[in-house]
Amino acid sequence: MPSDPTPPDSTVAARQAVRGDLDSWMGLALAEASAALSTADVPIGAVVLDPSGAVIGRGRNRREADGDPTAHAELLAIREAAATLGSWRLTGCTLVVTLEPCAMCAGATVLARLPRVVFGAWDEKAGASGSVFDVLREPRLNHWVEVLPGVREAECAQLLRDFFAGQRAD
Repeated sequence: MPSDPTPPDSTVAARQAVRGDLDSWMGLALAEASAALSTADVPIGAVVLDPSGAVIGRGRNRREADGDPTAHAELLAIREAAATLGSWRLTGCTLVVTLEPCAMCAGATVLARLPRVVFGAWDEKAGASGSVFDVLREPRLNHWVEVLPGVREAECAQLLRDFFAGQRAD
């Protein structure tokens, strides 16, 4: 798997504070991912948490349901979080997603000023958070994001494998 370099602004204390809740946070994202199955969308789910750990945004893939190529779980969760806060700046918040964000979602994460992304499975074909690209920690950008990968990775990856196996069987 890709390396996980520590971004310049992260601290040991911040990592320890977050790690205690990672599994339960990913459980919320997995619930969103499972709900995407009802619309035949790829089962990817996301939540945005405020600095206290409260959910302020939820999203699941809705590309098929909405006929919208931008209806990725992360974007929908970020939009809801921004509406909840009344601000596009999601400073202090955390994005939790079941699959490594793509270039579009990683870009939106940077633009929203999210300081931290937690994800489950790696996306070795289109990932932009450390595998194929690393938009979240690109030193030429004006904002860098702490990345905590591999949380409940096997569970997140299995949900996707099962979905695609079903697609191939049809």
